[in-house]
Amino acid sequence: MQRVAVISMHTSPLAQPGVGDGGGLNVYVRELVSAMAQKGLQCTTYTRAWRENLPEVVEVEPNHRVVHIKAGRFDLSKDQLLDVVDEFTQLVAMHIERNGGTDVLHANYWLSGLVGHKLKHQLGLPLVTTFHTLARVKSLGGDVESVVRERAELEIIGCADAICVSCPEELSQFRALYGASPGAVTVASPGVGSAFFSPGDRRGARRALGLGDMPLLLFVGRIQPLKGVDVAVQTLAKLNRSDVELMIVGGASGAFGSSETSHVRRLICELGLIGRVHFVEPQPHHLLSTYYRAADVVLVPSRSESFGLVALEAAACGIPVVASAVGGLLNLVEHERTGFLVKDRDAETFAHWTARLLDDPVLGLSMGTRGAHRARNYSWASTAASVIGVYDALEARQLVSCS
Repeated sequence: MQRVAVISMHTSPLAQPGVGDGGGLNVYVRELVSAMAQKGLQCTTYTRAWRENLPEVVEVEPNHRVVHIKAGRFDLSKDQLLDVVDEFTQLVAMHIERNGGTDVLHANYWLSGLVGHKLKHQLGLPLVTTFHTLARVKSLGGDVESVVRERAELEIIGCADAICVSCPEELSQFRALYGASPGAVTVASPGVGSAFFSPGDRRGARRALGLGDMPLLLFVGRIQPLKGVDVAVQTLAKLNRSDVELMIVGGASGAFGSSETSHVRRLICELGLIGRVHFVEPQPHHLLSTYYRAADVVLVPSRSESFGLVALEAAACGIPVVASAVGGLLNLVEHERTGFLVKDRDAETFAHWTARLLDDPVLGLSMGTRGAHRARNYSWASTAASVIGVYDALEARQLVSCS
């Protein structure tokens, strides 16, 4: 398996994380493909062109290229992409055939899974799928997805030759909610780039950002109901301390992004927090380390997380995390050792644990140090090795037939 066609239909690995639908999935695809390319695999990522004048092919590095597929209007929302799946699929198939074929398909997210499912049958290729999020898992956190998506995911699961999940907790959820699958299910945890994300000087980071010495809470992520920005704001209010500030790094995302932003701004006014909550535009991924290092505590109040890359990046920078006790965060955050886990996303409890860290800098330092040490276990080279192992195992297996 030396040639890999990676499918990331709805968002490009070259797009800015935190803008639109760009987030952890973008980082995952970009970094995983880069690590596989460095191991000698020839990797082509297919993504939908989202604006005019994009080059058809971007040579990112040796063995790593991104192909922009023009399918549908440039300004389509994620909710409208289902209508162009067939067009996107055919254009990808044509590109693969014109360029000598490929050995394996690796789809990311359910829309890409639909594309991969069709290509598997059209081209007779093995299909590996990483869902990143699943409809039934999201519904547990109150984010109910469409029946169309749930049915599509069941069809993909029934025909995928292998499925990659991000952590043991996601594997447990998958088994509990979907049962056994005909294809092998393997844990391939995402990594963190230690060249960018590592402990550093807090004062230096704050000087670089133009910040003072006030206690600082940090939220990094897209502004949408799923990510729980409102809980972060409520946490700040419940601390009952006028000297603490909150920085929110990220932009509105998805169908409810604008309304959620308005909701959060109203909440700031209602809770008397004007001037203490600072919105920062989405930042290039490698620059986020400066924001992490500047913070005393990173808040991750998500409704659900298949992995929780923000929590890992914060830990790698030596910053303690207070996070929801959901999904991959259960594996990433060691309660009372590298941070604190909160059940039911309760803002009062978030504030309680946050106050402990602010009141006891030595505790925060020791938790951050343990978190940084633990984060060294996560590298993109290891992720690539796990995924390549999945590809190699397919050579000895007969392709799964649709159930």
